[in-house]
Amino acid sequence: MAKKYFQFPYCALVGLGGIIWVEVGTNALDKTAGETERYSGVLWGRADHALDDKKRFAIPREWRELLGSPKYIFAMPDRKERCVNLIPIEEMQARLGKLREKALFDPVTMRAYQTIGANSAQLKIDDQGRIRLSDRFMQFANITKAVAMIGACSMIKLWDPAALAPQDAVEQEALDEALSVIQF
Repeated sequence: MAKKYFQFPYCALVGLGGIIWVEVGTNALDKTAGETERYSGVLWGRADHALDDKKRFAIPREWRELLGSPKYIFAMPDRKERCVNLIPIEEMQARLGKLREKALFDPVTMRAYQTIGANSAQLKIDDQGRIRLSDRFMQFANITKAVAMIGACSMIKLWDPAALAPQDAVEQEALDEALSVIQF
C-alpha cells in the first residue's frame, strides 16, 4: 500500500515586510501585489521619519498594508519605557474584549478601563499614512523633531531616535538576549 502524504501548494517567504504566501513552483518576484497574500499583523524593522511642520509623520506604506490599510490606530504610552505604542484596532479589541463583561460588574476593572481610556488615543491615519501624536505623548517619549518607528510584531513602538542606537548599527548582544528570551 502506498503512503499518502499531505501536499501543500503554497509556501511562506519571510522577509522584513512580513510573510508572503506564494504558490510552490512559481517565482515570487514575478507576482503582482494582487496575486500574493500577505499575513497581516507581523511588523519588523525600523523606520526613522522627520516630523513635518504640523508634527505629523508617516507610517511606512508596507506596514500600513500589513495592518490592512486601517483608517485609525490606537496610541498608548508604554508601561515601562519612554516610548509610545501604536496598537492596531484589532489587537486593541482582542486585548480589551476579554474584560468587557467583567467591567460591567467589577468597579476595579471599570477603573482600569477608565485609566486606559484617559491615557490612550485613537488616531486618524490620513490618506498619505500620516498621524499626529498629541503633545502630551510626544513629550512623554521626548519626540521633538523626528521619530524612530520600531516594528514589534503586533505593534509599532515610537521612540526619540536619540534614545536608540544609530539606525545602521547592529546590536548583537541585545539581539542575542532578545532571541534567548523568546526561545527563538
